Amino acid sequence: MADAKPAHTPEGATGVLVLADGTCVWGRGFGAEGDATGEVCFNTSMTGYQEIMTDPSYAGQIITFTFPHIGNVGANPEDIEATNAHALGCIVREDVTDPSNFRSTQRFDQWLAANGRIGLAGVDTRALTRMIRAKGAPNGVIAHSKTGEFDIAALAKKASEWPGLVGMDLAKDVTTAQLYDWRDGLWQLGQGYALGEGDDAARPHVVAIDYGAKRNILRNLVAAGARVTVLPGTASTEDVMHHDADGYFLANGPGDPAATGDYAVPVIRAMLDTGKPLFGICLGHQMLGLAMGAKTIKMHQGHRGANHPVKRLADGRVEITSMNHGFAVDIDSLPDGVKATHVSLFDGSLCGLELEDYPAFSVQYHPEASPGPQDSTYLFGKFVDRLR
Repeated sequence: MADAKPAHTPEGATGVLVLADGTCVWGRGFGAEGDATGEVCFNTSMTGYQEIMTDPSYAGQIITFTFPHIGNVGANPEDIEATNAHALGCIVREDVTDPSNFRSTQRFDQWLAANGRIGLAGVDTRALTRMIRAKGAPNGVIAHSKTGEFDIAALAKKASEWPGLVGMDLAKDVTTAQLYDWRDGLWQLGQGYALGEGDDAARPHVVAIDYGAKRNILRNLVAAGARVTVLPGTASTEDVMHHDADGYFLANGPGDPAATGDYAVPVIRAMLDTGKPLFGICLGHQMLGLAMGAKTIKMHQGHRGANHPVKRLADGRVEITSMNHGFAVDIDSLPDGVKATHVSLFDGSLCGLELEDYPAFSVQYHPEASPGPQDSTYLFGKFVDRLR
């Protein structure tokens, strides 16, 4: 898989992943040229690579796809979670081929180049994944040069000097710059994205705090019957209360939750004090935990994929879920008044919580998975029903 400080570029190599310890993983570069530094993780999803690359939660990360055939359905302007790609780059086993899907409008490598993101193909992704599982997610630099010329020492220096995600507040970098109303509903074949039906004034009003919100979360809120106003993750208590909403939603996002919590937690506490319903997903789940006095921890390798089994403690039901997180709420730190509702069947980590004295709940996984398992979409209905 790798050489430790190789003397020269292997024949035919136009891309490389250089880890902080100097290890080089060579391959064939595609997409944009240049280099990018971040945390190297892996995702086990078989589909949805465009949604994954545009998910703001992947800011600061380089994704290793464990499924070997990435890019074979091409790219299109609909299957995106944000206007821009937020993952820094991707590592795949097989070369990107011509797309084979009637919805495709562009090759995946062309889409990456247009979005300024780097790809690396021809890599033994199984070996790289096993290394991450054994040693944890390393810092690294992904680089692409059509000439095959690289300054490995300089790239290794970048990787070793990158501070890592612990202590890093990335939500402020990916959040919206200003508030807006969201109206799109769910996508349907031949119809595109639906608009919310009925009188907007009759719909319960949700203020969604954008720490890096996926569009499909907002679409599911609309489909469940809500009217949605999105505010920046840095919104003040006064900004939030100005809207006199029926309830509050805390979105997903990247980075260390403890760092984002410095400014988010006081606002969330004010939301809870209104007694109105609150729902959080992913980073929003972690923010709710922090607001109640729990602690968050950096995971060894994180959870990223569309096939993670989660147990619902109330009745023992198992939900297959989509996940994307490298931090978690420490289940042993939950204070009185906060109960665990879901746990991972992979490692027992906390995947859901509910407050006993407030109408608030949250989950670590993504019930809006699109594409992905839809076992947990009922949570949007549960939240909107509480609003009513």
